[in-house]
Amino acid sequence: MTPLMNVTTSAMLLLAMLLPSVASSQTKPAAFTPPKGITYRQETIMSEGTRLAAELFALKSLEGKKLPTIIMCHGWGGTAAALRPDAVAFAQAGYLVVTFDYRGWGASEGRVILAKPAPEDRTKGRFTAEVIEIREVVDPLEQTTDLLNVIHWVQKEPQCDTDRIGLWGSSYSGGHVVYAAARDKRVKATVSQVPALNSRFVVQTAEARSQTYREATQRARGEIGYPEPGAKVIGNLRGAPIREKLMNYAPVDDADKSSDCAMLFILAEKEELFDNQAHGIKAHARAKGPKKLVTIPKISHYGVYREAREQAQKLAVDWFDTYLKAERKADK
Repeated sequence: MTPLMNVTTSAMLLLAMLLPSVASSQTKPAAFTPPKGITYRQETIMSEGTRLAAELFALKSLEGKKLPTIIMCHGWGGTAAALRPDAVAFAQAGYLVVTFDYRGWGASEGRVILAKPAPEDRTKGRFTAEVIEIREVVDPLEQTTDLLNVIHWVQKEPQCDTDRIGLWGSSYSGGHVVYAAARDKRVKATVSQVPALNSRFVVQTAEARSQTYREATQRARGEIGYPEPGAKVIGNLRGAPIREKLMNYAPVDDADKSSDCAMLFILAEKEELFDNQAHGIKAHARAKGPKKLVTIPKISHYGVYREAREQAQKLAVDWFDTYLKAERKADK
């Protein structure tokens, strides 16, 4: 296991794309008492053999009824616990809400790899071995696989109306929801707030490309492993990128593959981490189905979690109400 190699200045800005929370090694979710009238429970979702920790929210008054469903996913370095205020707001609006931690984050298990070569005799497919759990790395292809598996899981949730499923993502996961909607036609609406939708910055310059390919080669040859948990790339923020995965991840190119999915993009006017023109604005322009672009004035990236949080929640609720509750209409 080796620490993350230096990141170029241009990449450093994009690596701050996360919800404003600090993750830690695997722990039980922080204690939570839901507001009056809200049901809350914890669940386990399997994703490629890894157990993901999930939380569900709904109105008690709607118990036993099929509900339009919102699946929420957190951004770079965040955890599902940070989504609880938004999850409660969506539940109070009449939705079944599911939040979860990606593999290796928060209360979810991480993928495990063998610390040493496997024994020769493993004909039965089982053996005892020392393993290493991969934690707190950012691999968008694994994270979007987790999101797709949450969509599969929720199909058998008794209160889920499987014909009315929406996805909500913020910052780095604002791209995840576009990626997932392009691959699962059961998704009828998405909300991407302050979204980052292109990770190819890791090969954008000669310096970045050299670092990405070098790390990929070293990892493929066993010369380096995965970064240690808790790796910090900017200040006190956690989460080391697996650069060879990021170079193949650009959900901005997927925005036109979901003509039956209604897409809302909420941008910060003073976005400081990336160029809105190359991310949210470009994705909105490419989208083929019902779509809307809203720019919240006078806020920076993190303002959507602070002074503009209630405004962003209302925008999301109105969008989901239109396309998961009411008869769908084009909004271009």
